[in-house]
Amino acid sequence: MADKRFGKASCLCGSVTITANDISDKVTACHCDMCRKWSGGPALAIECGSEVTIDGEEHLSIYDSSAWAERGFCKACGTHLFYRIKQSNEYMIPAGFFQEKDGLAYYRDGDHRII
Repeated sequence: MADKRFGKASCLCGSVTITANDISDKVTACHCDMCRKWSGGPALAIECGSEVTIDGEEHLSIYDSSAWAERGFCKACGTHLFYRIKQSNEYMIPAGFFQEKDGLAYYRDGDHRII
């Protein structure tokens, strides 16, 4: 089982802060049409479980992107904050969001490397 860690970060303008208490050390990549459109390429995200707190919710905009997931953005600066699995309330947060990224394992095509 992968180690879990705590992280806190904010959007570009600082209006929205996210605290995650169960951050995986694995970064996943999604190449689906929606993720590529959302991120401008493959979406690199970290599984952060459901123990997530959001401060500045008045600046949060949520887009109901599919029957199973929704995506969160900062209304002020447009930072992509997360996609959330509706049924389990699990957050997937962009890999670059948390500054403490030492030791994350990036997985690609069955291969991985630690950065």
